[in-house]
Amino acid sequence: MSRFFVNTQDGRVATRNQLAEAGLVDDEEKPISPWHAIQGPSDASTMWYAVLRKKVRGVFIGTLCFRHTGRQTYLEEQGWQEIPMEAIGVQPPARPQPM
Repeated sequence: MSRFFVNTQDGRVATRNQLAEAGLVDDEEKPISPWHAIQGPSDASTMWYAVLRKKVRGVFIGTLCFRHTGRQTYLEEQGWQEIPMEAIGVQPPARPQPM
């Protein structure tokens, strides 16, 4: 359980602990730009919360909501995308191999 952050440039989502392990925090242990905190409980767990992102005006934003609720359905209808648990991390997304 940890706070979640979204990379506003490419949409990756990571926990504060993952960012610290990757050296992406400042001297005060705060994640550096372009990582921006996703508003929500500091002890949010992906067991209970869905982590979602959306690109708005050229930047990615993120939000948390309880899983399997009308709110999650509404957000997805509005263009929000749920981030699978296995995709949460600092590594860039895998690129498809050329054929």
